[in-house]
Amino acid sequence: MIRVALVDDQALFRAGIRMLVDSQPDLEVVGEAGDGRQAVGLVREVRPDVVLMDIRMPVMDGLAATEELLRDPDPPRIVMLTTFDLDEAAARAIRGGASGFLLKDADPEFLLAAIRTVHAGSAVVAASATRDLFAHFASPGVRAVPPAYQDLTDREREIFALAARGLSNAEIAEREFLSEATVKTHVSRILGKLALRDRVQLVVFAFEHHLV
Repeated sequence: MIRVALVDDQALFRAGIRMLVDSQPDLEVVGEAGDGRQAVGLVREVRPDVVLMDIRMPVMDGLAATEELLRDPDPPRIVMLTTFDLDEAAARAIRGGASGFLLKDADPEFLLAAIRTVHAGSAVVAASATRDLFAHFASPGVRAVPPAYQDLTDREREIFALAARGLSNAEIAEREFLSEATVKTHVSRILGKLALRDRVQLVVFAFEHHLV
């Protein structure tokens, strides 16, 4: 069972998401909060697996709450909710460790799939904003590549480049004549060496350092 927490200042919106999530046999809502400060306390109390976090809320906004929660030793996966295709706060949250963002009017099936995807260790980004989001991280100047990148093996750099272009494990496996399990192992090692949380941060890293 995937445990989900809902954070949004609109009770009606939370009620709709709760009904959707609780209708699934493998998902359950374990708590709700109406602002970021409540969210921090709730998450630390009930320990959900995934948090759906609105960005704009009173008392403490979603970005501040996310930054605080991601400093905890074992934080949940956090997905930002926004009404804009490319929200500056959502971009900042992803750079800081959030697992992606969704539009609040996303298709219900996409939202459910996103919860499962994030719980499995991957990341999600509103499809309409993907290109603009990663262009946002492409700095105009050349940033020095961190020494950790030099520690990647030749094979890991090949996998890194393909993952940074958005290929899935299955697509990389087919292209490189590897098993999906092997690709998954390589990706995990790459993330570990570069101290990255997930594949979205891998893509951000690649764009920021002009590696794609």
